[in-house]
Amino acid sequence: MTLFLGLGIAGIALLLFALVFDGLLESLFDGFSAMEGLFDGWLSLPVIAGFTAMLGFGGAITLGTTGLGAAAATGVGVVAGAGAAWLTWKFSRALMRDQTDATPRGSDLVGSSGSVVTAIPAGGYGEVLVHLGGQPVKYAAKSETPVARGAEVWVESALSTTSLAVRPVER
Repeated sequence: MTLFLGLGIAGIALLLFALVFDGLLESLFDGFSAMEGLFDGWLSLPVIAGFTAMLGFGGAITLGTTGLGAAAATGVGVVAGAGAAWLTWKFSRALMRDQTDATPRGSDLVGSSGSVVTAIPAGGYGEVLVHLGGQPVKYAAKSETPVARGAEVWVESALSTTSLAVRPVER
């Protein structure tokens, strides 16, 4: 029983190690081009940790609650460990496939409208309020013609990450 509990605790410790040193075991096998794609995540630390922990705890539970011997407890632990390893592998693959939308950038504002917050002198800088990714964002703005506070403007280009070139909307 002590051996099984030791394996379970070692699996938990290996899982903590995997959380801190993510991808360590995969990087060790990067040099073997013949093995590329062969295991495809099966040799990751979380998968091995899940297998080891469930082998140990499954075997300990079987040994402690039934009259079966160590061989049967090992068999139950291997089955439980394989199940935990498979679930860990599937879960990690699902997390890796999860993609987020592209981060909005200032260049995404070209062609959109906004309003002037601080008046823009001819050839100088003022401030405009535009909506980026559904959120109001204030940018420094430059215009060739003077634009009064509260006027509607069109974004012509992104000058930098914090400034835009705008022109007044003519109606």
